[in-house]
Amino acid sequence: MAENKRILVCAGTGCASSGAHKLIDALKVELKKQGLEETVSIVGTGCQGFCEKGPTLVIEPEDILYTSVTPEDVAEIVATDIMKGERVERLLLVDQVTQKPVSTLSEIRFFAKQHRIVLKNCGVIDPQKIEEYTARDGYAGLQKVLKEMSPEEVLEEVKKSGLRGRGGAGFPTGLKWGFCRQTPSDKKYIICNADEGDPGAFMDRSVLEGDPHSVIEGMLIGAYAMGVDEGYVYCRAEYPLAIKHLEIAIRQAEEAGYLGNNILNSGFNFKLRVFAGAGAFVCGEETALMASIEGKRGMPRVRPPFPAVSGLWGKPTNINNVETWSNIPHILRNGAEWYAQFGTEKSKGTKIFALTGKVNNTGLVEVPMGTTLREIIFDIGDGIQNGKAFKAVQIGGPSGGCLPESMLDLEVDYDTLTKAGAMVGSGGLVIMDETTCMVDIARFFLNFSTKESCGKCTPCREGTKRMYEILDRITKGKGKAEDLDTLENLALTIKATSLCGLGQFAPSPILATLKYFRHEFEAHIFDHKCPAHACSALLSYTIDAEKCKGCGMCAKNCPATCITGEKKKPYVIKEEDCIKCGTCIEKCKFDAITRA
Repeated sequence: MAENKRILVCAGTGCASSGAHKLIDALKVELKKQGLEETVSIVGTGCQGFCEKGPTLVIEPEDILYTSVTPEDVAEIVATDIMKGERVERLLLVDQVTQKPVSTLSEIRFFAKQHRIVLKNCGVIDPQKIEEYTARDGYAGLQKVLKEMSPEEVLEEVKKSGLRGRGGAGFPTGLKWGFCRQTPSDKKYIICNADEGDPGAFMDRSVLEGDPHSVIEGMLIGAYAMGVDEGYVYCRAEYPLAIKHLEIAIRQAEEAGYLGNNILNSGFNFKLRVFAGAGAFVCGEETALMASIEGKRGMPRVRPPFPAVSGLWGKPTNINNVETWSNIPHILRNGAEWYAQFGTEKSKGTKIFALTGKVNNTGLVEVPMGTTLREIIFDIGDGIQNGKAFKAVQIGGPSGGCLPESMLDLEVDYDTLTKAGAMVGSGGLVIMDETTCMVDIARFFLNFSTKESCGKCTPCREGTKRMYEILDRITKGKGKAEDLDTLENLALTIKATSLCGLGQFAPSPILATLKYFRHEFEAHIFDHKCPAHACSALLSYTIDAEKCKGCGMCAKNCPATCITGEKKKPYVIKEEDCIKCGTCIEKCKFDAITRA
């Protein structure tokens, strides 16, 4: 039963932080102990996607998924599954609908409802071995391009595919490439923007960790189409595993003849370097990113000229993000018509989302454009944690907007979300439940944008601070009736006058929450209440004298010592000394303390 099996262990950043490498070591020891080291191989893969249940491992060829696996589970897995072909039920995922364990990937709704193109190899191959990439048609797209197609034909194929940039605004990729190709110059550059900075986003990191060769191949095809011989991958330094795997992949591609001079005897030359960014969110903006590579402070510049005309070191430059580049090999290998069958009329293909927040199944999800928010959150994500009610989804990160329950059946594509007041962005999906205060959420995202502003233009530098101050005041119960109009006017002004995308989209969370959750702002201002009971300054704690048994547990555990009383008699909270921490509610066994 143990012959020709592979154990795929997720060793991406998330699972690695949960002990994946110890798990791999334990598997090696146990397989050797049982004499199976020659017949069962262990593969440390990139992210398998099911982050909520990590560390995860998959046993091939049956595609059995085990979740939350520890080194202590290894002996049982080897003895029961590898050697006997039986399942270790306690490590299987329990379907939340049927309440029964499911074993194979095809049975698990989290995977069954996805369509993986970019993530095809992530969690399946060893990202540090080029031979595993080529065994799954890796570099076949490049070979086809160099042997059979002219640069113009490649450009046309990308245009026909309908691929739009996956980094934010969704500009048509083929059109963008065409601008760079048409600009005459003795030197041109292409750049992969891997400066993923949105809170809760880890799509690009996971692709680089799990399938770096797909990005390299995509850049090679793009370089050939645009007449470019040099490129950079700009990756934030906080992604050490992504950088490590990328550098290994570049060396392997050079040794195999896919990078360097006269690639595959075609006369095409291309070299690729990795540039580690220092983590400034503004460097996700194209012109700030290029300034950083040039050794300058990462600050955006006025456009035009656009990068396709004057970019890195004044030369024509094309910039796409990780996911965009990784789509290219699939399009050229399978054809534009194949790719265009997925998605909607104006948003073709699939999109990767980082599903995080108050959802049962957090993780990495790839679905066709046009999939509804409800399908992503409730079918793939398995609904809201602890049976609580869904309140909102923040889509598009700090540059996006919060959408309410009434918009759950909205199709996820560029144009639909923009009309709704949000954006696809890089693909962050943060799910919020009934305990989330939307005013506080708007304040959180604006605080992020304020701190990440480079300060070059006044609307962003000063305007976001003023908006943050107003929101902070509202969450503390000091809001004024005129604050709502002031916020809206400031937001629209900043959006219209800021220099770059950071400032232009920083007000989006505020505009969206004002549009869909205005009643929560009004409750804070006029009633001095936080409907979600999340803003501590607006909370009050009281002890119900009839329910209180006088056990004293609340007073014993109160960090502010603001609860007084005698044993077997009702206790009392001194409101003026209460720090609103909620410890008393957690410790009370009689449900005698209320928070309002």
